[in-house]
Amino acid sequence: MTITGNGGPVQQQPQFNVLAQYTKDLSFENPNAPHSLQAPQQQPSINVQVNVNAAQLAENDIEVELKLEGKAESNGQVLFAFELVYAGVFRFLNIPPEKVHPTVMIECPRLLFPFARDIVAGAVRNGGYPTLMLDPVDFVGLYRQKMGEVSPQQPQAFA
Repeated sequence: MTITGNGGPVQQQPQFNVLAQYTKDLSFENPNAPHSLQAPQQQPSINVQVNVNAAQLAENDIEVELKLEGKAESNGQVLFAFELVYAGVFRFLNIPPEKVHPTVMIECPRLLFPFARDIVAGAVRNGGYPTLMLDPVDFVGLYRQKMGEVSPQQPQAFA
């Protein structure tokens, strides 16, 4: 889209807006409580997986889901497990098509992550454990890894 000004076309500025953010799914399991709440003799092992999915909602609107799954174990016993799908709807206007996919898969989850991390921290704390502060995620590295798994001939679809 262009706007004419002073006799020549003027390009509209690229716009990237957050229209909504929300929890789609949240699960916290505390299967061995109250026994698992006793002071552990050793530091539990915590495994966290991060995934990003996106779906086109309208011509300029894309829903991005950030999925965090984690489990804490000690001596072969599950202390707690969580799953969170935190999503946002983002609007893209006047952004070159080749820049949309990386923005969706890197910048959108980067914006969602602090909110998702807070939800996980609260769920773990409310489950009776010390607050779990997830380390920052390298969404650029995740994107590069995922794109390495996709052959160059495959289209970059969101669904």
